Amino acid sequence: MATAAINAIAAPLRAYGAVVLDGYDEPHAELMALVWGPLFDREHARALLDRRPGYVPRVLHDVQQAADLFDRLAEEERNRLRMLILRHRSRWDNAGATH
Repeated sequence: MATAAINAIAAPLRAYGAVVLDGYDEPHAELMALVWGPLFDREHARALLDRRPGYVPRVLHDVQQAADLFDRLAEEERNRLRMLILRHRSRWDNAGATH
């Protein structure tokens, strides 16, 4: 079960991810790029959002909050979040293979 912090970090993705990541061949790789290092990659997040300028005002605050939460996570929780992204990718890939 995911922690409250991980759920809060994932909330903007659940709300806006389909639109922001639409058109990317590897959306999960884009997500991993955000959380790969010890700090959330705010520059990469802004580049993703800049592709959808109509969403920037609505999403920017939520993404900033998620970034701040990620930066405060213990390394174990950061790794847990990364594993959840990889697990989702695996399920996504398997679902696509059956259709």
